[in-house]
Amino acid sequence: MRAQPLGAFALPAGFMLVPEVDDPSVDETVASLLAGKLPQRWPAAMRAHEFAHGGDVEAAMAVLVADDPYTLYNRFLLGTDYVDPAHLAARLPPELAPLVDVVRYTNGDCEAPPALVAGDPVCDVVAALVLATQATEALSIGRPADAVALLHRAADRAEGDSPPLAAVLHGNAGTVGYEHGLDHDVARADLLMATRALTDTDLDVSKAELHYQLGMLEHADAVAAGASLRPAMHHYYTTLQLVTERSAPHLWASAQVNLATAYLASPMVEATDALRMGIAIQAMRAALQVFTKDEHPAQWATTTLNLANALIYTPSVKQGDNLVEAVELYEDVLAVRGRDADPLGRARVLANQGNALAHLGIFDQAKAKLYEARFLFEEHLDHDSALTVRSVLDEIAKQSVPQEGHQAAGRLAMGGVDGVRGAQAAQPKGDDRGPSSAAAV
Repeated sequence: MRAQPLGAFALPAGFMLVPEVDDPSVDETVASLLAGKLPQRWPAAMRAHEFAHGGDVEAAMAVLVADDPYTLYNRFLLGTDYVDPAHLAARLPPELAPLVDVVRYTNGDCEAPPALVAGDPVCDVVAALVLATQATEALSIGRPADAVALLHRAADRAEGDSPPLAAVLHGNAGTVGYEHGLDHDVARADLLMATRALTDTDLDVSKAELHYQLGMLEHADAVAAGASLRPAMHHYYTTLQLVTERSAPHLWASAQVNLATAYLASPMVEATDALRMGIAIQAMRAALQVFTKDEHPAQWATTTLNLANALIYTPSVKQGDNLVEAVELYEDVLAVRGRDADPLGRARVLANQGNALAHLGIFDQAKAKLYEARFLFEEHLDHDSALTVRSVLDEIAKQSVPQEGHQAAGRLAMGGVDGVRGAQAAQPKGDDRGPSSAAAV
């Protein structure tokens, strides 16, 4: 039995079985898929695979008309025909039979993942996918270390037949390790191993996800150590080179936001750093094309707030226009950030908006915003932020003294609420993306 190209490519195409046919072109295509590369030409016997990899499930189903177990399984996988799982598993070769329950568990049709029984003649790639589903279960019940160990076992099992699948599994182990606070060095090693192994493959979304995770890991470590964010930026840029707004919109937008965050968190030491701030603003504007208020409210609010902050603190010949836009953006965020649900978050927005209004010379409105912000900070015992807001109010009060007007305005422009602004750019956040690979947890 030939090795099956399972798990490296995304569902559903990445889980389709290839029938046992005597056709050299099929053998060549399977070898290509096992290497993580899509063929330039598909053999006639794999027309359904061609359609599925192209995203046309209906066309794939239209050519899956045979009654052999491989075709029945592929129809079951594509999910448009009911097939009795037990009957299907009994018809498949024993080496492939556990795949039925892997698919059922992945689709949420059964509660427990399949088990590996010692002595069962399960092929290595299918065994790796069984272990990956067990890792998913371990993660769902709060055992991330066990999930990482299972993913390492799965990667070892897959390595011989499908190095790309092994790489995806190592990448998933690294992602779990980073996102759940396990050893960063182990997570970094897993992610780097995976990126190297996938370099010459067509698995662009998987590669992009790995670089995105590496970017967040390097970002977090750099912030903790007070080190340069350049390594993180490199991985965010690589992510954006691999995917587009169309091919992986959420990943693309998340990378744009985190790249902007890294730029904003880096110290400005040269005149050319103003260009970097401009790039950050453009990155956040691009992300907001995906992170809309209705579809992604949390990401929209954070990105909108950071965009407003960047507009205030970026030197520009159009500073007045930037301040006006920032005030409007803050107002949009305030509409969804209520006092009861997130009082400190609301206070930070009010503080920054009040500061922007003060820069525009609209002092009455600025004071109203700042008074509310100070009240919320004091009510929730954030005394440092309350003092920062009080200092802005003091600077506004000095504007009424004519002979000190120019000097006070300078202090106000340099002061503001940098501490509040920085809290938004200190740490990259995760997202609600699901895994792109069928083998992912």
